Amino acid sequence: MEMILAPDQKLKLPSKAENLILVERMVEDVCDIFSIGEEKFGNIIISVTEAVNNAIVHGNKNNPNKNFDISFKSSPTDITFVVHDEGTGFDDNSLPDPTSPENLEKDNGRGVFLMKQLADKVEFEDGGKTVVLRFTLN
Repeated sequence: MEMILAPDQKLKLPSKAENLILVERMVEDVCDIFSIGEEKFGNIIISVTEAVNNAIVHGNKNNPNKNFDISFKSSPTDITFVVHDEGTGFDDNSLPDPTSPENLEKDNGRGVFLMKQLADKVEFEDGGKTVVLRFTLN
């Protein structure tokens, strides 16, 4: 069963880790439709699941009464995924560099670092409550 969303349709889910499987299925379906290659698919699935995990854990503080939503849109040149949470937001410029030696043992900033490495463009909107991940189609 495909779980594809229509343009501008959102998947709205409670902040529970088990809902990551639904997000993964949606990403797989989108990538199948657009014939995304294996390497680009890997970048997309990791980036989107990191964004959703951050929304659940950091944005909504694992509160199942708060929701996150995910949507996607496409153009002839790219696919964009948008993840939004109900948290208070954050300043992505204030995150510590997870690659510097003093931060290697800490567990913050890695997800954003990964997204910035793997997506072609990452934007934070709404005070950090929304992440926009853009991937170019080759």
